[in-house]
Amino acid sequence: MPTVPAKPYLWPQDGSFSRSSTALVIIDMQNDFCHEQGYLVYQGGSVQHTRTVIPKIAQLLEVFRERQFPIYHTREGHRPDLSTLSSREHFRSRNNSSGLGIGDQGPLGRMLVRGEHGHDIVDELYPLEGEPVIDKPGRSAFAHTDLDLLLRIRGVRNLVICGVTTDVCVHSTMREANDRGYDCLLVEDASGAGTDGLHRAAVEMVQHEGGIFGAVATTADIMKAVKDSANGG
Repeated sequence: MPTVPAKPYLWPQDGSFSRSSTALVIIDMQNDFCHEQGYLVYQGGSVQHTRTVIPKIAQLLEVFRERQFPIYHTREGHRPDLSTLSSREHFRSRNNSSGLGIGDQGPLGRMLVRGEHGHDIVDELYPLEGEPVIDKPGRSAFAHTDLDLLLRIRGVRNLVICGVTTDVCVHSTMREANDRGYDCLLVEDASGAGTDGLHRAAVEMVQHEGGIFGAVATTADIMKAVKDSANGG
């Protein structure tokens, strides 16, 4: 079976790369994080780096779909009555120069609220029928969701993870997946953050201590491994 020439080890570590064991997880590619009038901008971030990764993720989606690998999408957001939002998180989200945060009205609707335009996934990466969408109230895609159950029923143990933001929801998902026994691969050029510095720091953290949270690779290397696996390479 093929492996991905990742850093700091060939991924996955046991050589089990195949469509029966490996899934693509796309984190929070939502309008609130990728639109110039979305939630991220009110938090003082820039969508420059979150929008830049859309074409790379689209490439990954195309090849994973063609080779019929499992694909999962996530969205961060809260119930309209904000019953899933803690008081600390509500306060934190408003602790910025605009004074606006989760649940407040913005140009794309109430920010990070399920059912609003800002909460939905960008058109370029919209899920197809049969691709599960995991709605999560926090950072990790495993916290208060059924993602772990869905993966284990499919026999998935290797996760290719991309999306936004690298330092928050992508990293939180990768860390918890690692603790749950998954071998994780961060797609460096298909993940973005509110600032380039935060992205680079998050990528560097993954690789310490022999790959403390997993490994890091590029879109091109992953696409080649997916194609090779389908060709028996």
